[in-house]
This record gives sequence, C-alpha cells and structure tokens, in this order.
Amino acid sequence: MPQYEAVIGLEVHAHLLTKSKIFCGCSTEFGQEPNENVCPVCAGMPGVLPVLNATAVEYAAKAGMAVECVVNPVSVFARKNYFYPDLPKGYQISQYEEPLAEHGRINILVDGQAKTVGITRIHMEEDAGKNIHSATDNVSYVDLNRACVPLIEIVSEPDMRSAEEAVAYLKELRAILVYLGICDGNMEEGSFRCDANVSIRPVGQKEFGTRTEIKNVNSFRHVRMAIEYEIERQRGCLEDGEPIVQETRLYNPDKNITASMRGKEEAHDYRYFPDPDLVALTLDPVKMDEWRACLPELPRAKRERFMSAFGLSEKDADQLTTERGVAEYFEAAVQAGGDPKKTTNWLLSEFMRELAESKLPIDQVALTPTHLAKLVDLVESGLISGKIGKQIFPELFAKGGDPEELVRARGLVQISDTSALEAAIDQVLAANPAEVEAYKAGKTKLMGFFVGQIMKATKGQANPGLVGELLAKKL
Repeated sequence: MPQYEAVIGLEVHAHLLTKSKIFCGCSTEFGQEPNENVCPVCAGMPGVLPVLNATAVEYAAKAGMAVECVVNPVSVFARKNYFYPDLPKGYQISQYEEPLAEHGRINILVDGQAKTVGITRIHMEEDAGKNIHSATDNVSYVDLNRACVPLIEIVSEPDMRSAEEAVAYLKELRAILVYLGICDGNMEEGSFRCDANVSIRPVGQKEFGTRTEIKNVNSFRHVRMAIEYEIERQRGCLEDGEPIVQETRLYNPDKNITASMRGKEEAHDYRYFPDPDLVALTLDPVKMDEWRACLPELPRAKRERFMSAFGLSEKDADQLTTERGVAEYFEAAVQAGGDPKKTTNWLLSEFMRELAESKLPIDQVALTPTHLAKLVDLVESGLISGKIGKQIFPELFAKGGDPEELVRARGLVQISDTSALEAAIDQVLAANPAEVEAYKAGKTKLMGFFVGQIMKATKGQANPGLVGELLAKKL
C-alpha cells in the first residue's frame, strides 16, 4: 500500500477596513438591516459606473509589501463572469492576468520546524452579496449589504503538507493583516475567510493529484478538521480504487464531514476580460515608498525581538504577538517597570481570561499597563501575596485605579512581621497537636495542611514564603 502526502494551497479572502465600498460610497458597516447599505452601483443597475476607492488600493498594496510580494506598478481589473443570485451584475469585478501583487512568502513555524509558504498572488476584488435561506418560509432572500465591499484575495502556493501547516499559515497571515490595520480578521463575520484546495499523491511523486476545494471555512479549528477529513476521504478513495472528482465541497462541522457542493470550475469558465469601465490601475512610486516606510513592526519580527530582548519562550512570545493590541499593552507594561516574564504570566492568565469574559477591545480596558506593572511589583516585592493579587484583579480590570491604594485601603497588605507570624503559627500548632505529632513521625505532607491553616487564620495575608521558613523551624 503506497504512502500518501497531502498537497494544500489556500485562498484567503480578507475584507479591507475601508469606511466605504470599493466602487461606490456606500458604508461597509457590518450588521446593518438587510439592503441598508445599497446604491445603484453596488446593486448593479444598468448604466452606472464604478469609481475606485483609493484607500482600498493603499491597503491592498501594503498587504503585498508586508508579505514580500512584488507590487506591480500597473494592474488591471477584470470581469469574472458567473451567475448567482447574490451577484446582481452577473459578474464580479476582480483581477486576473495582471494582479496587484505577486511572488511573496510567509514564514511559519510548526513543531519547532521553520517553513516558507509561497504566495502566488494578491489581487483586489469586490465581494458578492449574501443569500439567506429560510426553511420555514421555503424562500430565499438576497442581502446586498456586502456586495461591493473591498476584498483582497491572497492565493498561496501549494506548499503545505498538513492541516497544522495550513492553520499556522492562516494564523500568521491574519496576524499580519490585523497588525497592518487593514482587516479586522473576524472569521465569524466573514471578514477573513478561507477556501482550502486539497489533494494527495504518493510520497515521492512530483505530479499533483486531483484537488478538491473546501469553501468558506470560518474558524481555525474547522479549517484543521475539514482538511484532515478531506485528506482521509481522498486516501480512502484511492485505496478503494475510486476516482477523486475535481469539485467544490462544503464542510459540515456538526458531522465533521465535507460534502459535494458543485463541480469545480476552471479559470476559463469565468470568461475573464478587462473591465471596460475601469482604466488600468497605475501606482505612484512616491506613494508606494511612503506606504512601505509606514509599515509597522510585523508579528514575526516582534516575536523574535520579544524572545531576544525579554528572554521570553517561543510559546509566550507567540501568544503575546498574535494580536497587535496585546503586544503593545505588554510592551507598555514592561516600559512602566514590570518584569517581562512576570508580566507575561499575569497577562496571559488573569488578564486574558478577564478580556475574553468582558469581550472588550483591549484599548477599552480600565486597567492600564502602568497599573498592571505596579501590581506585578507589589506581588514580587512581597507587599501582597499572589493570591491577593488574583483576588483583586477582576476589580482592577473592570474599574482601574492604583493597585497599591486599593490593597492598603482594604487592609490586604501581606503580613511579613516575624513576631506576628510566629504568634499565628503557635496558635495553629497548639490547636492541632495530633497533626504535629504525625508530622514529626514522618508525615511531612502535613506541611501543606499547616500552611493552609495559617493562611486561613491570617485571612490570606501571611507571607507564604516566610510562613514556610518559620514553620519548618518550629516543627
């Protein structure tokens, strides 16, 4: 039985964060009433003309620069012809033979192994509308709010060989676009969505197998599961002597299967030709230099700097740099005096839990980076225990304020006075003579019991390190 390897390429559609659509002035705001953001241009009325959004061009060019593409000084818009109810013109304005950017790459890390995934092209296009199917009414509706929203499509080379590599690529690409501020990366709302092209071939074979396309998968977890299922389905077909059909399939997360949707079109089926209503897009070299100069530090560079400058592990640096806001919050806390590793621990545990529960944008959190740094210092200096720090953290997160003022006002300062602690220890030992004798007889695990009783007697304010030292001497 031959061994097979997967060949995976991804096509990612990313909504650009412009305020208006790519060829008209309608709002791109998500969540409006159906057909609220629609005009004759995006509704495809006869005789209307598209006008290109300059900000969309800037954002698309920056995306190309960020992933090391060649940004072409001249590119051409084309009509991609197909019929679907949510495509009112009967064609989509896209780019084909002369796209905006080509020949880029993204570096990923999977299980400690570095890999480069090539990017074939990045082109601009308009989004289609959205079909809404009602099983109750047995009708379908069309919402054109999303029609003409500006997109970039990022097409990778078929360089990935596992679902893990595909997810790593997607996460890195999403992080780059979010760092650039050109896409919000929201997969649930469809502003960052992925089509996966999957085939398998015997190990060592150079020719590609027949590929299938999995459409519009809307989470990293589902991307991984859909690709893994499709690889196994195709392997089963070949082992059973069944042909693999080139087709488009949909992933069903409830059943964890892919199911046939339609036959897969070829490029010539769309009858691409240059759009006669749009002149060739010519980029100003001076503007391109300005855009390149204002690119931010990107996730990979920031991750490597966090590891070298702050001594963070690869895992922690990766978690901190996934979202630009979190990375900037961390740096601000360190600049305010927070120990990098201790600050990382608080940020990735208590802070991220509260952030997830609150569903707030990080720039709306009441706890400032300076006050997080101060809380870390209060714990490290011994003024309060870690337990007290965690106890007051939700309040600080929600309301903000100086953590030292809060603990002093609440009387939560840690007891580090030796005489006071010795008195508490003596009381606990006197109240538990049987446990004292058992400890002295060799049951050293009772140390935890004694520490717990002392912390209880001091309402959690005793310095646990000092308690351990004094208790060991007493026993």
